[in-house]
Amino acid sequence: MSRKSQSLATRLTRMNLLVSGAVLLIAAMAFFSYDVFSFRQSLLRALDAQAQIIGENSVSALTFNDQESATATLASLKDSPDVLAATLETNNGAVFARYGENVAMGGKAQSLAVGEKDRAWSLGLRVVLAHRIMFQGKSLGVVYVAAQYLAIALVILLFCMLAAIFISGASRRLIAEPIIALADAAETVSRERDYTVRAEIDSDGSEIGVLVGAFNAMLDQIEERDAKLNEARADLELRVEERTAELQAANRELEAFSYTVAHDLRGPLDAISGIAFLLLNSGSGDDPNVRTMLEQLKTSTAHMGSLIDDLLNFARASTTVVRSAPVDLSAMARAIVSELKATDPQRAVDVTVQEMPELMADAGLMRVVMDNLLRNAWKYSSHHATACIEVGAIQTFRADGSPGKLVYFVRDDGAGFDPARMEKLFQPFSRLHGKSEFPGTGIGLATVQRILARQGGSIWAEGAIEKGATFFFTVE
Repeated sequence: MSRKSQSLATRLTRMNLLVSGAVLLIAAMAFFSYDVFSFRQSLLRALDAQAQIIGENSVSALTFNDQESATATLASLKDSPDVLAATLETNNGAVFARYGENVAMGGKAQSLAVGEKDRAWSLGLRVVLAHRIMFQGKSLGVVYVAAQYLAIALVILLFCMLAAIFISGASRRLIAEPIIALADAAETVSRERDYTVRAEIDSDGSEIGVLVGAFNAMLDQIEERDAKLNEARADLELRVEERTAELQAANRELEAFSYTVAHDLRGPLDAISGIAFLLLNSGSGDDPNVRTMLEQLKTSTAHMGSLIDDLLNFARASTTVVRSAPVDLSAMARAIVSELKATDPQRAVDVTVQEMPELMADAGLMRVVMDNLLRNAWKYSSHHATACIEVGAIQTFRADGSPGKLVYFVRDDGAGFDPARMEKLFQPFSRLHGKSEFPGTGIGLATVQRILARQGGSIWAEGAIEKGATFFFTVE
C-alpha cells in the first residue's frame, strides 16, 4: 500500500476516533454531571447507612478496646464492591481498626469538627464519608469509608473507545479501501501509461461506486482514443515514409539528370572552344569583326564551362558520400591562394592565413567550400587597388565558460553587400551584383551551404556595401 493510501486510511481512522472521542467526552461530561447530582448522592446515602451500621456494631469494641472485633466488623464491607477501604479511629485520631487498601482519608483538613456527626468529601476519583460513633450521648470514635465512584464511568469510557476503534476499522474497509484501490489504479495508469487498467471495486450504487464507474468509463474513452491515435500515427508514419521515399527518388533522379546534362554539355562545349581557338590562330582571325565574334564565343564558352563546373559541384554536394578525415584548412587555404595568385600575378592582395586546428570533415567537399569562399573574396575585392583577405578561426565559449564551437571565417575588404538582401546570398542563381560588375553563376554559396549542412554545420555572413564581407561557418 502506498504512502498516500496509508495517509488516507490513517486520517480516516483519526477522524473517526476524533469524532467518537468528542462524542464520548460530551457523554462523559454529561455522565459526570449527572453523577455529581445523582449517583454520588445515592452512593453517599449507601455509605452513610453502612457507616451507621458499622458504628453501632463497633460500640462494644471501642468501649472494651476489642480491636479484633472491630476489624471483623469492618471486614463485613467486603460484600460491598464499591467500598475500597474503611478506617475506625478513636477520638484522639488513632487508628483502631482498618479494612481494605491503605488509602488516605483526607487527614485533619477533612476531619469532623466537635459536635459534627457526618461529612463527605472527594479525593481524586474517590469519595470519603466520615461518621461519628455515639453512645449514650458521648463520642467513641469516627468511622471513615472510601469508595471509587468513577470506576463505572471509566469502564464505560474504555468500552466506548474500543467500540470506536472497531467501528473505525469497519468504516475504513467500507470507505477508505475502495478509495485507496482507486488511487492505486490511478497511480498505475499515470506511471505506466497503461490505459487497460481498471479499478476493480464492488459498487453498491453509492457515491464511491459512482466515482469508480466514472473513473473506469474515463479510462475506456482514453483507451479508445489512444488506440485511434496510435492507428492514425502509424498510418501517418507510413505515408511519410512513402512520401519521403518518393521525394528521395525524385531528388536522385533530378540530381542524376543535372549531373548528366552538365557532363554531356562538357563535350560539345570543349569542341566549340577548340574550334574558336583554331579560328583565332588561323587566317580567319585577321578580320577584326570575325575576331571580335570569336573572342565573344570564347568568353561565352568559358562562362558556360564555369556554369557547368558549378552545377557539377552543386550536384556532388548532395550525392557524394561524406567521408570524414582530418583536414588541414590552413594548408588547403594557402594552396588555393597560390592558385589564385598564379592566375592573376599582377594584383596587390595581402592574404593572411592563420594556423587553425585540424577538423574532422570530408576533404574533397571542404576543398569546394574553401575554393568558393576564397574565389569570392578574390573576385569581389578586385576593384580595389590593394586588397586584404584573411582566413582564420574564432573559439567561442558557452554560458558556463566552457569551450564551445570553433567558428571559421573568410574576410575581405572588397565590395561587400547590402545587409537587407542577405537572405539571397545562399539561394541558387541569386546574385547581389550585376554580371557586368562581377562575373559569376550564383551557385557557389548555395553549394557551400549545402556541403556544410550535410556535415552538421552552418554558414552566415556579415558585411556592408564597399566595406567588405566576412563569411563565418562551422563544421560538426
